[in-house]
Amino acid sequence: MIVRSVSIRTQPRPAGPDHGADRRRRLYSDSALPDRLFHAVARSGGGLVLAVMLLVGGFLLYRAWQALRKAGLGFLTTAQWDPDAGHFGIAAVLTGTVLIATVAVVISVPLAIGTALYIAEYAPVRLRRTLVSVVDLMAAVPSVVYGLWGLFFLQGKVIGLARWLSTYGGWFPLFTVDGADPHDPLATATVYTASTFVAGIVVAMMVTPIICSIIREVFSQAPVGEREGAYALGATRWGMIRSVVLPFATGGMIGGTMLGLGRALGETIGVYLVISPVFAIQPHILQTGTSSVSSLIALRYGEASPFGMSALMAAGLALFLMTLVVNFAASSIVARSRSGATAE
Repeated sequence: MIVRSVSIRTQPRPAGPDHGADRRRRLYSDSALPDRLFHAVARSGGGLVLAVMLLVGGFLLYRAWQALRKAGLGFLTTAQWDPDAGHFGIAAVLTGTVLIATVAVVISVPLAIGTALYIAEYAPVRLRRTLVSVVDLMAAVPSVVYGLWGLFFLQGKVIGLARWLSTYGGWFPLFTVDGADPHDPLATATVYTASTFVAGIVVAMMVTPIICSIIREVFSQAPVGEREGAYALGATRWGMIRSVVLPFATGGMIGGTMLGLGRALGETIGVYLVISPVFAIQPHILQTGTSSVSSLIALRYGEASPFGMSALMAAGLALFLMTLVVNFAASSIVARSRSGATAE
């Protein structure tokens, strides 16, 4: 038997472009095109926001430079506001801004935490949806509505509470009332009107929905496994909330509080309607108080001279920087809280 070996010669592939690789590359590029477009749009949007913020700060600094150059550091330590006479500063209104925001946060944070806790952990599903909608609608109510409510309704109703606080808490400096004897039932009620306390309650009603929404979202992200583990170990619902939900949401609660504080610092109309500006440092929150920086700008804008307008721009710049620092700190805390939640 003769066995013939048959050799098969493979012809070399002619040199040329790899059509298969090109096709795969084209398909990959086509699928990645929407991602690249979204990335470009998102980056452009973020850059635009930063550019607008820098432009606002630069505009305020440019318009305020004349007043800042004349006042110097005294702009932060002078309580009087008379730019045309050369004596002006934001010490009084800055103190009023901080006190009003502090009262608002002290009132709104417990209210927001309690509401968020009930919505996230206790409320039935149908009621939960209704409550979420109601809280969101509260955030959409115009500020002037809250201001009118505080001026015509709340101010008369809170006098008794203010008198009680000054009677039994007058030893605390913030609750001291000058010019009235809290033990005298005939003491005039006008001492307790247009106070920082009333303005703080009005602002608290405005910032509570914002704080509640953030805290509710953080509560809902608590790990399910740890919740079930707490129940498996015999914990009650409150025990599970205390050991799992609240520790997990600590960063979110702090961040929501600081975001609410940033809103409270810049509130204008509600404070403007309740308090008339008094350009003196007045730390007692139960009696007629000092207005805020934003309401000062709203009050004096129409009658300001060119130099007075520069002084108002300087006040706006100070408020801008203060709220910017608070909001950046809040965003950092919220982002850290969310990253911790994702890691869990």
